[in-house]
Amino acid sequence: MQYSSEIKEMCRVALGTNHGPAPIPQEGGWTQAREVSDINGLTHGVGWCAPQQGACKLTLNVKKGIIEEALVETIGCTGMTHSAAMASEILPGKTILEALNTDLVCDAINVAMRELFLQIVYGRSQSAFSEGGLPIGAGLEDLGKGLRSVCGTMYGTNSKGPRYLEMAEGYVTDIALDKNDEIIGYKFVNLGRMMDKIKKGTEPGAALDKASGTYGRFAEAVKTIDPRKE
Repeated sequence: MQYSSEIKEMCRVALGTNHGPAPIPQEGGWTQAREVSDINGLTHGVGWCAPQQGACKLTLNVKKGIIEEALVETIGCTGMTHSAAMASEILPGKTILEALNTDLVCDAINVAMRELFLQIVYGRSQSAFSEGGLPIGAGLEDLGKGLRSVCGTMYGTNSKGPRYLEMAEGYVTDIALDKNDEIIGYKFVNLGRMMDKIKKGTEPGAALDKASGTYGRFAEAVKTIDPRKE
């Protein structure tokens, strides 16, 4: 290591006490993180690209500094789905520091990685107070039955009002209106459950019926409309 002549001429002064880094909460304990291998946790983060054309929700499960599980969800930009496909291959097996300095193809995914890094290394992970952390596979459980991202898609105009297109329950097929033409409920299809039934041999029509449901006061509707056509 090189020192300037000014530093070389100085006398040494003791640094005094050094208690090390402040402990951070990790998987039900307090850790003084000195090495990348000291980092553990499962957490989520959202990133976006510079033109804000799309966003990415990234979920990572880190064990001993290594990313053991990655869930990459994107919305708003068609190209991001292919970027996410590559990121899902790139991330597992890397240390969290390597992943921070790896091109994850899409700006939105890179920004999400940055946000997750900050959460995890500062002890702000979702599993910070879960003893032993969360098992590998916990990220996938976030998707629920059918393994589909939870999306909300709503559209509205001043002249024609709101249209519910996709709710947490699934794809909206009909909107229920009362006598004042106000929305009081909707009918939906859980596409993940429907496809699971079809793959098991259920006829598509029967699978559609079994995967359908209603929300709100749908049965009290004066009329129902198809939000994509009417």
